[in-house]
Amino acid sequence: MTKAPREERRQGPSLVRGKFLPDTTYDERLLDQRGSTEWLHMDPWRVLRIQAEFVEGFGQLADLPPAVTVFGSARTPVESPDYALGELLGKALSEAGYAVITGGGPGCMEAANKGARAAGGVSVGLGIELPFEQKLNDYVDLGIEFRYFFVRKTMFVKYSCGFVALPGGFGTLDELFEALTLVQTRKVTSFPVILLGTAFWGGLIDWVRETLLSTGKISEKDLDLIRVTDDVDEAVRVIVQADQERKVVPHDV
Repeated sequence: MTKAPREERRQGPSLVRGKFLPDTTYDERLLDQRGSTEWLHMDPWRVLRIQAEFVEGFGQLADLPPAVTVFGSARTPVESPDYALGELLGKALSEAGYAVITGGGPGCMEAANKGARAAGGVSVGLGIELPFEQKLNDYVDLGIEFRYFFVRKTMFVKYSCGFVALPGGFGTLDELFEALTLVQTRKVTSFPVILLGTAFWGGLIDWVRETLLSTGKISEKDLDLIRVTDDVDEAVRVIVQADQERKVVPHDV
């Protein structure tokens, strides 16, 4: 006995049948002023928000000079030596001709933005919507607030020619290891990753060497992806050298 064909409908590139058939069409729901606004929070609509964030980020940042992204704890107090180190770093990067990009928050991020502003450089903050209040710091000249972490991370990488990590927590570690993964897998090339503060970062580097390397989770050359120093001038020299090497041997984008 031949089964009756199931009702079906084309929805753009999609084909739906049976229980997936909606009671109304997209046009009908779009033009109907009544009913729930829940559709504004559904995944297809989120795609447009995500697209808009990429467009806004690309548009705002496209004309930046060469830039370096600085990460570090939002909880660092102004009187901390780490805050002073961040100011020196921001100032030195600006004097070397680089825009300074941070997450735009307080603490070490504010310090780097402050140093960049004091040196007359370009100070950028890429903020993120969080469940607790955190506004862009007062030393950001160009600020963008993002809804989505992955869009923000794309901007950090696309518009930077290196990362410098000041002492920080989970957020800093997240950005650090994502950057290292991108360099290790050659998604980005000639991209220095520098940890500023040997006392803070030393234990992590020891663990990477004694646990990851010794058990074959990484290779010896992967350790060379990280530069650890207390010297702001050395950090800037590493970035400048990598930048010069990149210009000599250009890479496809």
